[in-house]
Amino acid sequence: MVLKKKKEIQVDAFSLDCQQLEKLQAFSKDEEQNLASLLLRCAQLSNGIQQIQCIKQIIPLVKTMDQNSTCDPMLRACLEILGETYFSLDVKNPLKKVLASSLNGLPEQFMTLAVQSFVCCLREELKTTDVYLYRKVLDNLASCMEDFSLGTMNILNVLSSVLTCSFLQKSLLDIQEENRSNNGNRIVQTRLMHDLLMAIKVSMMLVQKLQENIQASLWKNHESFVWQSMCNLLKSSTDFLTDETLLQTVQTTSGLAFILFARAMYEPAEELPSLISDLLCGSRKLVGMPAWFVNNCGALCTEQLSDSVLLFLCHGALAMLDWKSGSMGENGEKLLLDIASVLLSLSSELKESSMATSLSRILAIWTNSALAALISDSPNLKMKLNGNSEVVGKLLEYVYTHWEHPLDAVRHQSKLIFRNLLQIHRTIITGSDEKSDPFFARLTKRLLSLEWHVKGKYASLACLVECLGTENILQLDRSIPIQILNVMNDQSLAPYASDLLETMFTNHKVQFTSSCQKSTWIDQWHDIWVSPLLLILCEGNHDQTTYIIDYYLPKLLRCSPDSLSYMIRILQASADANLGSWSTRGALGALMACLRTARAHGHLELSNIMSSGLVSTESIKQGLVHQHNQVCIDALGLLCETHRSTEIVSVEEMQLILFFITYNLTSQSPSVRQQICSLLRKLFCRIRESSQVLYKLEQNKTKQELFEDSPKRNPLGILQKYKDFLSSLCDRLFAALFPGSSHPTRFSALSILGSVAEIFSVPKGQEQVFRLDQEMNSARVQTLIQCFASTFEEVKVLAFELLMKLRDVQYCFFQDSESLDLLFRAAMDLSTSTKPYDCVTASYLLNFLAHHKDLQHICLGKWIEHNPQMNEDTSVDTVEKNTLAVIKLLLVNVEEEIFQAKKSLLQAAASFPMYGRVHCINGVLQQLPLNNLMFITEWKQIVARLILMSYELSAVVSPVVQSSSPEGLIPMDIDSETADRLQMILNEIQPQDTNDYFMQVKMLKEHCKIQSEKLADHKPMENICTEMRGKESQICDVTAQMVLVCCWRSMKEVSLLLGTLCKLLPTQAASEPSDGLITIEQMFKYVRNYALRSLIAFFHSALVSYLFVLCVLFVSCRCNSERLHKMPEQWLSCVLEEIKSCDPSSTLCATRRSAGIPFYIQALLASEPKKGKTELLKMTIKELMSLAAPLSEPASVIPQVHALNILRALFRDTRLGENIMPYVADGIRAAVLGFMSPVWAVRNSSTLLFSALITRIFGVKRGKDENSKKNRMTGAEFFSRFPSLYPFLLKQLEVVANTLNSIELKIHPSLFLLLLILGKLYPSPMDGTYSALSMAPFVPFIIRCGHSPVYRSREMSGRALVPFVMINEVPHTVMSLLKGLPDSTSLCIRQNSIHGTLLQVFYLLQSYLDSKQLGNSDFEQGLSDIITCIGTDGNTVYWSNLFSLLTLISGVQFVEFWEEMNRVISESELMTGIPYLTAVPGLVQYLQSITKLVISVLPVTSTADIQSSSSPAAMKIAKPSLSIVHLLHYEFYEVRLLALEAVLLWLKKVNAKQTAREGGALCLLVDLEGILLSMALKEKNLECFYKVLEILYNMDLRNMLPKTECSIKMNPNEFLSWSLDIVDNSNSSLLRYVLCFQISEEVLKKWVQQLIYFCGDEQETEMLLAAAEILKSITALLLISEKLVLGLSDTLAMWKCVVHLLQNEDLVVRDAAAEVLQVAQTEKKSTNGSGFTFRVMNAPLALDLAFGTLCEQLQQWGETHAGIPVLLGWLLGDSDPRGGLQPSEDECLFDKGEVNFWAEKLTSARLLGKHLLLLAQVTHLALPDGAELDRLSRRAQDQAQLIARLLTALPPSPEFLKTAEFTKLAIQKEQISLCLKILNLLRSVDKGKDGNLKK
Repeated sequence: MVLKKKKEIQVDAFSLDCQQLEKLQAFSKDEEQNLASLLLRCAQLSNGIQQIQCIKQIIPLVKTMDQNSTCDPMLRACLEILGETYFSLDVKNPLKKVLASSLNGLPEQFMTLAVQSFVCCLREELKTTDVYLYRKVLDNLASCMEDFSLGTMNILNVLSSVLTCSFLQKSLLDIQEENRSNNGNRIVQTRLMHDLLMAIKVSMMLVQKLQENIQASLWKNHESFVWQSMCNLLKSSTDFLTDETLLQTVQTTSGLAFILFARAMYEPAEELPSLISDLLCGSRKLVGMPAWFVNNCGALCTEQLSDSVLLFLCHGALAMLDWKSGSMGENGEKLLLDIASVLLSLSSELKESSMATSLSRILAIWTNSALAALISDSPNLKMKLNGNSEVVGKLLEYVYTHWEHPLDAVRHQSKLIFRNLLQIHRTIITGSDEKSDPFFARLTKRLLSLEWHVKGKYASLACLVECLGTENILQLDRSIPIQILNVMNDQSLAPYASDLLETMFTNHKVQFTSSCQKSTWIDQWHDIWVSPLLLILCEGNHDQTTYIIDYYLPKLLRCSPDSLSYMIRILQASADANLGSWSTRGALGALMACLRTARAHGHLELSNIMSSGLVSTESIKQGLVHQHNQVCIDALGLLCETHRSTEIVSVEEMQLILFFITYNLTSQSPSVRQQICSLLRKLFCRIRESSQVLYKLEQNKTKQELFEDSPKRNPLGILQKYKDFLSSLCDRLFAALFPGSSHPTRFSALSILGSVAEIFSVPKGQEQVFRLDQEMNSARVQTLIQCFASTFEEVKVLAFELLMKLRDVQYCFFQDSESLDLLFRAAMDLSTSTKPYDCVTASYLLNFLAHHKDLQHICLGKWIEHNPQMNEDTSVDTVEKNTLAVIKLLLVNVEEEIFQAKKSLLQAAASFPMYGRVHCINGVLQQLPLNNLMFITEWKQIVARLILMSYELSAVVSPVVQSSSPEGLIPMDIDSETADRLQMILNEIQPQDTNDYFMQVKMLKEHCKIQSEKLADHKPMENICTEMRGKESQICDVTAQMVLVCCWRSMKEVSLLLGTLCKLLPTQAASEPSDGLITIEQMFKYVRNYALRSLIAFFHSALVSYLFVLCVLFVSCRCNSERLHKMPEQWLSCVLEEIKSCDPSSTLCATRRSAGIPFYIQALLASEPKKGKTELLKMTIKELMSLAAPLSEPASVIPQVHALNILRALFRDTRLGENIMPYVADGIRAAVLGFMSPVWAVRNSSTLLFSALITRIFGVKRGKDENSKKNRMTGAEFFSRFPSLYPFLLKQLEVVANTLNSIELKIHPSLFLLLLILGKLYPSPMDGTYSALSMAPFVPFIIRCGHSPVYRSREMSGRALVPFVMINEVPHTVMSLLKGLPDSTSLCIRQNSIHGTLLQVFYLLQSYLDSKQLGNSDFEQGLSDIITCIGTDGNTVYWSNLFSLLTLISGVQFVEFWEEMNRVISESELMTGIPYLTAVPGLVQYLQSITKLVISVLPVTSTADIQSSSSPAAMKIAKPSLSIVHLLHYEFYEVRLLALEAVLLWLKKVNAKQTAREGGALCLLVDLEGILLSMALKEKNLECFYKVLEILYNMDLRNMLPKTECSIKMNPNEFLSWSLDIVDNSNSSLLRYVLCFQISEEVLKKWVQQLIYFCGDEQETEMLLAAAEILKSITALLLISEKLVLGLSDTLAMWKCVVHLLQNEDLVVRDAAAEVLQVAQTEKKSTNGSGFTFRVMNAPLALDLAFGTLCEQLQQWGETHAGIPVLLGWLLGDSDPRGGLQPSEDECLFDKGEVNFWAEKLTSARLLGKHLLLLAQVTHLALPDGAELDRLSRRAQDQAQLIARLLTALPPSPEFLKTAEFTKLAIQKEQISLCLKILNLLRSVDKGKDGNLKK
C-alpha cells in the first residue's frame, strides 16, 4: 500500500585523455555544432545521465551529414574516439549500452569506416597480456556480440576472428595456469575461475556467430588457423570438463562448450548422437572416430569418466542438440534414453547439494527434450516413454524420493519433472479418454492414499487436477477440500495446501462455467469451497484460521469476488448468536477476517458496506475489543488496510481507532503488539499520502473534479480532522507512559509514537499534516528519558530511537544544566553498579547525553581535560566530540579499576565490576559512523588503549572462567569436608590477585572487613569511581555469583567490544598505516591471541558463545592479503594436530562437550566461501571421521571424544546448510560404532552426535508427539538419499538380532540407536518396484529385536517394523507373527518375546487401519484368527495392547468378537478375584488393561441395536459380565480411577450432545448419583476423590441433591456444609468442583468468605478460574440484582474480587473474569430491551465497565452514601507508603524488583476515579456522612505529606538510582491526588446542597 521511492540510477561519467581532447578541439567549430563539438561537450560533462542525453544526439547528427563525409578526417577521428570510449567503459555502465544502441543506427554509408575504427581498437584490446586484465577484454568481446551489430561485424572480420580465437585460446591457458599458481588463495582463485567462465562463454558465443555468419568452407578447412583454434578450444573445454578442482559452474559450461564445439566440427552430423552415447555409456570405441577428435578429447574416449563429467556431458547434450521433431532420428532417440539411464544411475551417487540440484535441473530439461522429441510421433519412442514404461517408472521413483528434499530447487524441479511426465503420457495417449486411462487412475489412487503431511502430494495432485479436472478428482472423494483445510493448522503445510486448493477451485470454476449457467452452479461451488471455509473460520483453532486467512482466503476472493456477498450474508446472520470467545473467532471474528481481507485486496469499500447497513459500526467496535486477539487485529486491519494508499480516512474510522487504542495497548502477546504497530503504520502512511493529495487539491482547486468525491469534501476540513486525530492519539499514547505502566503498554505506545515521528517527518518542499515535535514539551521529554529506567531493554531502545527522531526539538526542553549534570552523574554511577542491568541503563543515558552540545561544558569538563582544538572546531559533529570525551573518561576509570582488581578480584566484584564501564564504551561506539570520523589521531590512540585494556581485563578475570568449574567456585563459608576439594580448584585457578584469597580457604566476612580497610588506605588517581559516588568502600559479603558474574560478563563485554573494533579493519590491504583506525598487526597480536586461544581454553558455555561470535567476525574481516587468507587453514591444521597428538600437557578440554573447541573450528570454517568447493570443510570432516572411528587398541580416547563433539557441532550448524549433508551417512556410522565403546565419554559423545544427526536428517521436532509423521520420511526416500547406510544398518541390525537370540539375552549397545532411526521411517503407497534397495532383508532382524528384555526396545521394534512391510503384506506378516507365538502348554515361554510379537502385530494393524484397506478379505480372516488366539490363558496379560485397536476396527457385525471379549472379561481377575497371596509383577498393568477393555465393550453392549436384538448371541452381549458399578467398587484404585474417567467422559458427551434418554452412554449413567455420593465420603485416594467431585460437578444437581439423604444420610444443606469444610481442610484445587454447587442461605456467609479467599494473588490459576466461573454464575442473582440480596459489604467484596481477577497477570483468568461483565451487559440489554451493549470483551474494557456498572448499581440500590467511602478506600489503598522502601539484606544480584507484565495500579485508579467523579456530579444522590468524608480527607492529606517527605529523601535522579521506590511513591502520589480531587468535589456538592436547603 505504501508508495515506494524511485531508485536513483547512478551512472559513472567517462572522460577523455588530453590527446583525444586536442583532436576534438581541432575539429570542433564554434559557429555550428558538428560531431566533434558534440563529443567535446559530452566529454566535458561530469554527470553520466547528461552524457547519455548527448550520446543519443550523435546518430541524428550523423544522419544529417552527406555521403561525401566518409572521407572526412573529422568523422574518422570521432569514430576512433567513440570506439576507444566504448572499449574503455565498464560492462555494467549504462553508457556502454546506450552507445552500442546508438551506433546500431549508424547510416549504411558510414558502417565500413566505423568497422575499421572498431577493428583497430579491438586489435589493441587483444594485445593485453596481463592475466588480471583479461576480464575487461572478455567483457568487451561479449558486449560486442550481444545486440551490437557494429561490434559483431567487427569481430567477424576475418582477421579479427583469427585474432580473437588466438586471444581466447591464450587467455584460457593463462588463466588456468595462474589459477594453479595461486593454489590456497581462495579469493584470488574464485576471481580467476569467474574469469575463466567468462572466457568459455565468449568462446561459445564466437563459435555460434561464426556458424551463423561465415561460410563453413572458410573455417572448417583443417589447414586453416580458425580450425586449429577450434581444436584448441575443444581440447581446453575437455580439460576444464574433467578438472575436478574447478568451480562447478566452470565444469557445467565446459560441458556445454564441448557439445557445441563438437556439433560444429563433427561430420557427418547424424553420427554425433552415437558418439555421445558411446562416451556416456563408456564403450570407448576409438575405431571410426576422427583423428582430430581423439587427439583433442582423448581423456573422454579412453578414461573412466567421473560422475560429475557424465552429468555435465548429459547437460551439454540436452541443451546444445536439436531435439525438436526427432530431427536426429533413431540415434537421437537412443541418445535420449541413454541420457535418462545415466542420469537416473547418477541420482544415487551424487549427494552434494550443488550436484543434486544440477541433476534435478537436468532431469527436468530431459523431460522437456522428451516432449519435444515426441512431436515426431515415433512409435518406438512412444512405447519407451508411456506411463507404464520402465523409464517413466524410474523417473516417478525419483520424484517420490525427492519431492520433500531439503533443497527448494530440487523440490521445484521434482514438480516440473512430474508435470512433464504427465504431459508426456497425455501426448502419447492423444485421442484416448484420460479419465479411464489406467496410468492416471492408478496414479490418482496412490496420491490420494498418501498422508496429507507429505508435501509432495500437494504439487502432484495439482498437476493431476490440471490434467484430469477437479470434478474427476472429487468424484473419488468429496471430502478432499475439507481434508485439505484441516491440514492448514500447520504453517509448514499451509502454503502447499492453499496452492492446491487454488488450483482445484479455479479449475472447478472453469469446468462449471463451461458447462452450466451461473445461477445453477454457483451455489454448488459455494457449498464445496466456501461453506467449509466459513465453518472453520468460526470454530477452528487459532493457527488454522490464521493460516487459512493468510493463504487461502485471498486466493478464493481473487477467483470469485462475488462470493464475498455470500460470506457476509451467512456470517452476519449468525454473528449475534455466535460472537466467539477467547479461544474461537465465532461468526463475528470470521466476518471481520473476511472484510479485512476483501478490503485489503480491493474487493470492497468500507464506506459502502457501512452506509448500506451490511456491517454496522457497533459490530466493528465489538470486534475491536474482542477477547480473541486475532479478531481485534482483523477489526483493526479492516480500518487500516486498503489497496489504495491515498484513500481518505473517515471520521468514523478515526473514532474507532482511538477507541481501539484505549483498550488494546496492554496486550501481552508480542506478535499482537507487532501487528498493531504494523497496521497503524499503514494507517499513518495512508493519512500522509492522502493529505498530500488534499494539499494539492487545495492549492489547485480548479482541478478538483479529477478527484473523486471532491465536490462533497472540504480538503482543509479533512486535514484539520487528521491533525486533531493524530494529536489526540499522541495524547493518549504519552498518557500511557505513566509510572508503573506495564511493559506491553510502554512497548506499544513507544512503537506507535516512533512510527508517527518517522512517517510524519518533514521532507524538503512538502507540507506535512502533522508534526510530533510540535506536540512535545519538557514533561514529555522527561517521560521518554525515564523510560530508560525500564527493566526491558526493548523499551529503552524504542525510547532512545524516538528521542533521536526528535533531537531537533528535544534539547530545547532540556537546557537545565543541573538536570543534565544529575543525569550524567546517574549514568556514571549506574555504569559501575553491581547489578548487571544497571549498566544497560547507563549506556542509553550516555548515548542520549552524547548528542547534547553542552555536555562537555557542564559535565565532562569536571573529569577530563579539554582539547582546545576540538572546542574551537565547530564544524565537527557534536556527537563525535562528546563520544570521544565520554570514552576517554570511561577508559580512565576502567583502567584504574583493572589496577585495583589485580589486587583484589573479590573487592572488584563487590564494589566496581568492570564490565559496566566496558559495556558503556561499546554502547557509545555503536552510535558513531566509525568510517567517517574527524579526529583520526585521537581515535587511533583510543582504539589502541581499548585493545590493550581489553587484553589486560581478560587476563585478570580469565582464570575464573578457565577453571574446570567456571560456574562459580570461590572461598565461601564452607565446612571442613569440602575444603580439600576447593583448595585443589583454587590452586588450579591462580588468578592475578595479590592477596591470599585464592591461595587458601577462608571465611569471607571477616576478611572483607580487613580488605576494605586496606583498600580505604589506598588513594588512587582522581576518577569518577570514587569522586562521583561520594561514598567510602563498604564492607560487603561477596557471593560466588557476584564473582562469576563480574568475570564472565567482563569477558563477554570485551568480546563484544573487540567485535566492534574488528569492523574497523580495512577491507583492502593498507599501503600506509594511516588508512584505518586499527591495523592488521593489532588484530593479530591481540584479537587473534585473545579470541581464538581463549575459545579453546574457556569452559563457560555462555561465554564461549560470545567468543564464537567474535571469532566469526575476526576471520570474516580479513583483507585481501594472501598470507592472511591462508591463516584459517593453518590454524585449522594446528588445532586438528593438537587434537590428534593426545599430548598430556594440552589445554584442550575433553569434558563439557569439548567446551570451545567445536566453536573454534566452526569459526574457522565460517571464513570459507559457501559457493566454492568447501575444501576446508572436506578436509576437516575427513580428519574428524578418521579420529571418530573406533580403534582396536587406542592410546587414548580423548581424540575420538573431541572428534565426535566437533562433528556434532558441525552437523548442528545451520550455516553449513546442505554442504554438510554428504557426510551424514559417515556421521551415523561413527555414532553407532562409537556407542559400542566401553568408555562412557565416547558413548556419551556418540549419543549427542546421533541426536544432532537425527535432527539434521528428519528436521527440527515441532510437536510433542514422538511418533508424528511430520519428522519422518519413507524408507525409499531415506535410503535413496543415504544409500551407503543400507548395507551398514542391515549388517549392524543382524549383529544386534543375533545377540538377542543367544541364551544370555545380551542387550547390544546399538539396539536403541538402530531401532530409533528405523522407527523414523514410514511406508508409502508410492514406493515402487524400480528401486534396487529392497526393504525385505530388514524384516526378520527387526522381528527378532522385538524379543529384547527392555520394554522400550520392544516398543521401538514394533514401530520400526511398519515401514519395512508393504501394505499388502501386512495380513500375511501378522498371521505369521501370531503363528510364531508359543503354545500355553510350552515349557519355555518368554513373556518378553510374546509381548514384543504382540506389539509388532499391534503397530502393523494400526498402519493397516490408517491405509484404509479394511475391506480386504485376508484382513477379516486375520481378525477371526486373532480372536481365537485371545483365549490362551498364559498370554492374556499381553493382549491389552491389541484390545483398543480391535474394538475400533471391528463393527457390531462381528458378534462373535464381542462374545469372545465377554468371555475373556468373565474369566479375568476382575471377575474372579485375585488368587495370589503375594504381589505379582505387572498385575496392576494387567488389571488396567482389562478395565480398558471392559470400558470399550460397555458402550457397544448398551446400544439400542444390541439391546433390542432377539438373536441369542446379541442377548448374551447385552448382558455384560461386569458393570461400571463393579469397577467403581473395585479394591485397586487404579481400576476405580479408570472407571471414573470413563464415567466423566460419557457424562460430558451426554451433556454436550443432549442425546436421547434411551440407549448409548446414557444407559450406563443411570442411578450412579448415590454411588458417587457415597464414594465422595469414603474415597481415600486423592486422585479418585478429585475425579468424583468433578463428576458430581458435571451432573444435574437437581437430581443429585435430593438423593443425599438416602445415600449418605445428609440433607442437602449438610452436604454443602461438608463440601465447604473440604475446601477448608484440603487442597485448594477442589474449589472448582465444590463451590459451584447450589448455595443455601445457611452456608451463604461462609461461602462468600471462601470465595474471597480463593481470589487472592497467591492462589493457583485453577482456583482463580473456578472463582471467576462462580462469580459469572451468580452475577445476575447477586451482583446486578435489582435489590441487594447480600449485605453491601459482602456484595462490594465480591465486586472487588471481580476487579482483582480482571487485573490478574494470567490472561485466561482475566478472560474468565471478563465473562462476568459479559453476563452483566447481556442482562442489562435484556432488561432495557434496546441499545448497544458489549457481549464479548477484553479485560481492559471489562475493568472500565466493572467500575461503571458498580456505580450504577449503587445508585439503583440507593447505597451511594455507604458505597462511595468504600470505593474511595479502594482508591487510597491500604498499604503503608513506607513499605518495601527499605533495602533487603538478601538482595539478589539479578533481582529487578517488581516486574510489571500487565497489571497497572494507576489504570484501575484512574478508571475508578473517572466513574466516582461522574457519580459525585449527580446532584440528587445521597451524599456520604460528612464525618466520614473528613476522616478520609485527613487520611489522604497525611499520606500525601508522608509521600512528599519520602520523595525528598530519595537520592538525586531517583527514577534511575532508586527506580522501584520512586515508581511506587509516584503511583501512590497520583492515587492520593485523585482521591482528594473527588473529596473536594463531594464537599462542593454538599455545600451547594446545604445552601439550597437554607434558601
